[in-house]
Formats: sequence, C-alpha cells, structure tokens
Amino acid sequence: MLDALNATFVPDARIAGGDLELGYCERTVVHGADLALRAGRITALVGPNGSGKSTLLRALARLHRPTAGTLRVPDDGGAPVDALALSRRDFARRVTLLAQSRPTPAGLTVADVVGFGRHPHRGRLRGGDPDGPAAVARALAVTGLADLPDRPVDELSGGQLQRVWLASCLAQDAGTLLLDEPTTFLDLRFQVEMLDLVRDLADGVGGHPPVAVGLVLHDLDHAAAVADEVVLLADGRVRGCGPPADVLTADLLTDVYGIRVDVDHDPRTGALRTRPVGRHATRVPAPTGGTP
Repeated sequence: MLDALNATFVPDARIAGGDLELGYCERTVVHGADLALRAGRITALVGPNGSGKSTLLRALARLHRPTAGTLRVPDDGGAPVDALALSRRDFARRVTLLAQSRPTPAGLTVADVVGFGRHPHRGRLRGGDPDGPAAVARALAVTGLADLPDRPVDELSGGQLQRVWLASCLAQDAGTLLLDEPTTFLDLRFQVEMLDLVRDLADGVGGHPPVAVGLVLHDLDHAAAVADEVVLLADGRVRGCGPPADVLTADLLTDVYGIRVDVDHDPRTGALRTRPVGRHATRVPAPTGGTP
C-alpha cells in the first residue's frame, strides 16, 4: 500500500490518491484509500454493491471531491502536483472517464461524438486544435470504427456505441483512462471485445501510447483476466490490493461477499476462475426425454 503521498509520489504513477476519505453529506463511504494508476497497467476495482468502487473512481476523475487525503498527478517534468488545483482543461488533458451510462445523441455522426473528446485542446469557438483530426482518426482506428465515421450514432448497436464513447475518451489524448463498469449491458461478445480493447490500450497496441487504466468491474473473472492489479473494497475500505491471484482468494472473497466463493484455475488456459456457491449449487438437473 502507498503512504499518504504527503512526502513521496509513486515515480511512474499517472494519478495517485493517498489516504482518501470520501463521503456524501456527513456519511463517509470510503475510508483512507490509497491507489496509484501506472502507464501500461490495468487496475480493477472490485467489491460488493455499495463498497465504494464507483465513488473512488469518480474521485480519481475529480467528480467527487475528497473530504481528506491527496490526489496528485505528475507535471510535465514528472514532479507531483495537486490534481485538485489544476484547471478543468489541464486536468482533462491528463485524465478521462468513460462513465457507466451515457446518452445516445440524436442527429450526430460517429466522428462528431468522437470529436467531443478534443474539448481540452480547443481554443475558444472550438478552434485552435491542429492535432484534432489526426487524434480523432487514430481513436476511430484503434476502436475499430474507422469505417463508420459518417454513421449516425442512433443507428448503432449498444456495443458499437460503447466503442464510440471510448474512442471519444481516446481522442482526448489523456494518459489515464477511467472506466466505470464498461461491460454493463453488453452481450458476451462485446464484453470480451471491450476488455480485449482495454488491454490493448494499456499495452500500447495499435500505435496508441500505453495508458494507465483504472476500471470498476463486478465480474471477478473479467478482473482476473484483464487486470495487472486488483483492488478489493468492502464497506468503503481496501481489503486487498495486488496481483489478481493474491487478492482473489477463496477465503478473502468468501469473507467480503458473505457467500462461499470457490477459486480454481482453468486446466486448459490456467486462468483464475471464481464460483459463488449458492444453496442449489449441487442440484442435479432432471433428465429430459426418454421413458419416465
């Protein structure tokens, strides 16, 4: 775990929070959380409903102001600066958020929506952004939307629209990408494709510089498959932080979720697998067909 960052800063962190206290009105929902996101690495925030995952992610995006603690980003020379003191534009050039749900804009094309991501780089009257067209084209290519720039977004599937909003975040050219439950409402195919794309972004595949990724996930197997580091929260406190195999253990998950959770590895791929065990877990399905 990190210290409170009052004297030190993780050298390769793109954003780091130290001893963060977060709350609503007079109720504290996150207690003393430490978190650092690094370029080229994915950090997954997991835990039960109400554990503080999305609140912590929103705090990293400066959408929820801490009541205590520090939030720091590196300046151009790598020295830590107070993220809360930056202008909105300067912060947006460093950190971008793909929220859990976004509207479907009517009357706009894919390229129009992706171009929204260039807002921190534009001058007044939406001018002064010579790098904008290239950034939009690169974001479209990385997300597999290069053939759809003129398609109206209200004609897209849910998975395609999610990619459009992700491309908008990439066009922002920020070094840190935050995603709040990016696989919600997607079918199996698009869930896998979204996670593969996020992994590619962290790894710098496709010509885009490696980004630091922080994302909230409910699916523990998804977190194990895609993340370099897992942060497990319960009741607003970090209960585990480290590689998936070190955090997603049967004992810890059983304790945190209040239900028995078995953990093993896929014999073919070696991937970590979790299995919550309910009352009917051992039920044998009734035979179908044939003579009774």
